[in-house]
Amino acid sequence: MLPGSIQITGEALSGAEIKDICDSLKENSVRLLSVRGCQLSDRDFGRVCRGLTDCHSVAQLNLNLGVVSSIGRVKQLAEALQANRSIQALFLHGSPLMDAGLAALNTALSTHPSLVSLDLGDCMLGDEGVQIICGMLPPDGAKSGDQIAGMLAVAVASSRTLEVLDLEGTGLTNQSAQIFLDMVENYPTCLRMLVLAENDISAELQQQISDLLSEGEEDDEGAARGTGGPAREKTTWLSPGSKDSSSQMVLVTSGLGDSLLAETEM
Repeated sequence: MLPGSIQITGEALSGAEIKDICDSLKENSVRLLSVRGCQLSDRDFGRVCRGLTDCHSVAQLNLNLGVVSSIGRVKQLAEALQANRSIQALFLHGSPLMDAGLAALNTALSTHPSLVSLDLGDCMLGDEGVQIICGMLPPDGAKSGDQIAGMLAVAVASSRTLEVLDLEGTGLTNQSAQIFLDMVENYPTCLRMLVLAENDISAELQQQISDLLSEGEEDDEGAARGTGGPAREKTTWLSPGSKDSSSQMVLVTSGLGDSLLAETEM
């Protein structure tokens, strides 16, 4: 069945209607979803966002005229956009986002791999919001290292096999490190080693990422002991030639032995 469209305007949506929408998203049978000016409960809005997370067919999402009506809904939408990979056009016209709401959406919007059309008209944006929009529009069309790292984080979060990622000396900043920190903290990942040496990233952020990766390694070792399986050997990885590992490194772990990736293609 070819993907179709769901277009509803200005109605109070019932639980049954929300279920139909979520089922269509789950079945990847909808390409255009528009609930323009509709009223739905916070619970139902969350259900739709969770449906968008795993949907591979939806290309256009219309939430115009106040559907995204609170910062809580903004955060739910941001989480959906961080996982979704298919949306190409997003319409939020007439949503009371204000600068704080757009800031909460910024990472998800900037790193979405498919989004090419965004309507933020009449969203009560101020100077800060305009600056955020400008940051999404580099004058030569080229994305910065931080933006590319953000898109890479989306791919890493969805991978169930990647265990080693080397980003040494790639021009990243604290913005990139924060994205990777959020990824490691909030999404299940197989990542065991993340190399961020020789970048302009604070020692504090590096240590936070290192600690989270260490916790994941310890969880794996505990699970292995509980099932009688072999535990991974824990290894701390240092930057080549580094004299002060505390100021240079983030990074942790592996126990991958001969299975370390020899090369990563981006």
